[in-house]
Amino acid sequence: MAYILLIVGFVLLIKGADYFVEGASGIARALRIPPILIGLTIVAFGTSSPEAAVSIGAAIRGNNGIALGNVIGSNIFNISFVIGITALLNPLQVERETVKKEIPFTLLSSILLLILIGDVMLQGYLANEITRADGLVFLAFFSIFMFYLLEVALHSREKNSEEGLEVTKGGIVKQIVFSVAGLVAIIFGGEVVVRNSTLIAKQFGMSETLIGLTIVSIGTSLPELITSVVAAMKKQSEIAVGNIVGSNIFNILFILGTSSLITTIPVEPKLFFDMILMVGYTLLLLIFSRTHHKITKAEGVILLLSYIAYVAFIIMRK
Repeated sequence: MAYILLIVGFVLLIKGADYFVEGASGIARALRIPPILIGLTIVAFGTSSPEAAVSIGAAIRGNNGIALGNVIGSNIFNISFVIGITALLNPLQVERETVKKEIPFTLLSSILLLILIGDVMLQGYLANEITRADGLVFLAFFSIFMFYLLEVALHSREKNSEEGLEVTKGGIVKQIVFSVAGLVAIIFGGEVVVRNSTLIAKQFGMSETLIGLTIVSIGTSLPELITSVVAAMKKQSEIAVGNIVGSNIFNILFILGTSSLITTIPVEPKLFFDMILMVGYTLLLLIFSRTHHKITKAEGVILLLSYIAYVAFIIMRK
């Protein structure tokens, strides 16, 4: 029964995120926000809603391994697998501003997480954990990022005030209904996924961290994958790249910030490898993007194969 409910939970997450993104994107277009900002905000936060529901729900239930493992696993999956598969379908153009500002901010967020969980090494504590004070630091950085996006959005809207962007046909009311319905499905689906993935983990003797890094992180990242693949096929690289960059920032700063405010999150020592790998992937994304402002098919293959190797490693590691 737990397996069936887990599938139902994932379906609710995916369809809920789909409706949420569709409705929120329509609202954003009506407000004349350009594609890259739609990707970085509405689409990114919408597709990260499953991660938020799962990690915050896990924190409330005390399943801290899932809360942290889900975020780290999702960020690794987003950069390696999602960027890799979308670049294979169509090379991804990366805007100069994204290379200069948004991707470096993602790297900064990843390094910040690595520093804040290093309590044993940096402060001589007996254990590593993400405290409520750390959560406030994450949320402060998230506020700075949101302020930056607001400034860019206002500037872009003034610049595009005359031409504007096409408004979705159903109108604002329909898009709001879609957004609310999607959000409800996401929250309920997240609850179902946390509960049943934990049961399955215990049945197989798997640690919560491993479940968070694999099954849950991949499942909750499916909206990012679907959104980015569709955007790549439609040759809308701004949304595809913005979706991943915005999602990773949201995952670290908002989700972990909120989760750690609910309860202190202990950090398993073996997670440091995954954290360093997440920083490495973000740095690699920055290097690929700076080289020729494009993620090529060859680079997509490198990212994709590296993720397959990573999954094989963490399953063997347990």
